Amino acid sequence: MAGAPDEMFEPSPEEVFEPAPEEIGVRIDAERRRGRGAVTNASGRYETEVRVAVDDGWDSLDDLPPLKTEVQVEKPKRIITRNQSPDISFDRSINPYRGCEHGCVYCFARPTHAYMGLSPGLDFETRLFVKPNAAAMLERELGEPGYQCRTIAIGTNTDPYQPIEKTHRIMREVLEVLERTNHPVAIVTKSHLVTRDKDILGRMGAKGLAKVALSVTTLDGRLARAMEPRAASPRRRLDAIRELSEAGVPTAVMVAPIIPALTDHEIERILDAAQAAGAREAGYVLLRLPLEVSELFRQWLLVNRPDSYRHVMSLIRAMRDGKDYDSTWGKRMRGAGPYAWQIARRFELQVKKLGLQKGGRTRLRADLFEPPVGRGVQLSLF
Repeated sequence: MAGAPDEMFEPSPEEVFEPAPEEIGVRIDAERRRGRGAVTNASGRYETEVRVAVDDGWDSLDDLPPLKTEVQVEKPKRIITRNQSPDISFDRSINPYRGCEHGCVYCFARPTHAYMGLSPGLDFETRLFVKPNAAAMLERELGEPGYQCRTIAIGTNTDPYQPIEKTHRIMREVLEVLERTNHPVAIVTKSHLVTRDKDILGRMGAKGLAKVALSVTTLDGRLARAMEPRAASPRRRLDAIRELSEAGVPTAVMVAPIIPALTDHEIERILDAAQAAGAREAGYVLLRLPLEVSELFRQWLLVNRPDSYRHVMSLIRAMRDGKDYDSTWGKRMRGAGPYAWQIARRFELQVKKLGLQKGGRTRLRADLFEPPVGRGVQLSLF
């Protein structure tokens, strides 16, 4: 069987917090997955069959081409997704794309690919879905009778400015609808591409209708390339904060995710750099490892940071009641225990020192909303 775990990457039982996990499926050859985050492509949790690559004796695996990004069209019935989560500040969001080419190995959205019969591993970052009618659907839903305007969040699941947005421009069309109707929007991204739309975002920002947060995980370019292979470099994200701020867009930095023993020592430096670039707000999220993400992240550690495996996983479990992840409201994004408390205090002290607002404090206006008329929206009889 090809791709069995390399002995050189497997810590001895004395070196790990627990015996190293067996990889699910088969490790994809490094040359085939160059520029990708996940190490394997295990079948989704709902599949009745497990797919593995097996050498037939003729070295056929050597002939497999590098993984390429495939894009399919998705036509959902509705584009605004609702939620009632008590520990987040928004109740609705839009995801122009399913899957994300950025390939961040820790992405908590990876398990959603299992709903499509695909792997949360390499499939998540190579087999993408685009929603070309997103803007038209949004305009129709905003014009529905009884619609109540509240901030729409974009980028809370997959990144709306991932590389395929350059071609499909779905996000640009969505923003045009939101600007036309004076509807508030909050965006989170890791991409410098967001600056392409600074004209729209600047006009909306001047009315109190838009704000943008750039997620910065680390300032170490080499670590970012390994962990977030197709996202913008840390420097480019800081440049995006600067450009948006100069265009009049309220900007924030999300120190997210904070990974203990890997990136947590950079909290103060990231906040310093973002504030210098023009960020007004700051927030953070502790590393989340739901469902398949736990296995994928541990595999990544064994390949890329085997010497840190024991320390990282020990601290994660110390903040998650001994588990890789705890989905309890209020704890899933902050953790619990002394180490989580220390991270929170360090963040708060640096935010106060720099004069930044804590994330979510800047409220966007909803009183300017004007429901769309025409373009498939039913007209009023009076």
